[in-house]
Amino acid sequence: MSGTEIAALIASGAFAMLVLVLAVPILRLRRTVDATTDMIREVTAKTGPLLDNVNQTVGEVNTTVGQVQTTLDGINLQLVRVDAVTGPLSAAAANVAKVATAVTGASNSPIGKAATLAFGIRRALAARNNR
Repeated sequence: MSGTEIAALIASGAFAMLVLVLAVPILRLRRTVDATTDMIREVTAKTGPLLDNVNQTVGEVNTTVGQVQTTLDGINLQLVRVDAVTGPLSAAAANVAKVATAVTGASNSPIGKAATLAFGIRRALAARNNR
């Protein structure tokens, strides 16, 4: 046996030892890959129904949004009617305020006070005459 043959024999033995040493981690890695594959299958199986539930929920939310829009349209219609009613009331309130200001001004003037005194005297005399 020559030196080259001995070197080749040692190299092949070392390679065989390397394969045996690496076989254990490779087998463990296979288990990990199998577990990961099973997990991916479970996630895939559960994702379908979950997405169906999400689609159903989105559909229900869209229905609710449509109902809310209908309600808001009705509220806006009622607000337009309220505005139509309160517009003239606002003008009437302004007129009443003007009349109240005029009456207050008239009763605070000397002529207004004299008219009030005359009315009071007439009323007292009429009450006295009725007795």
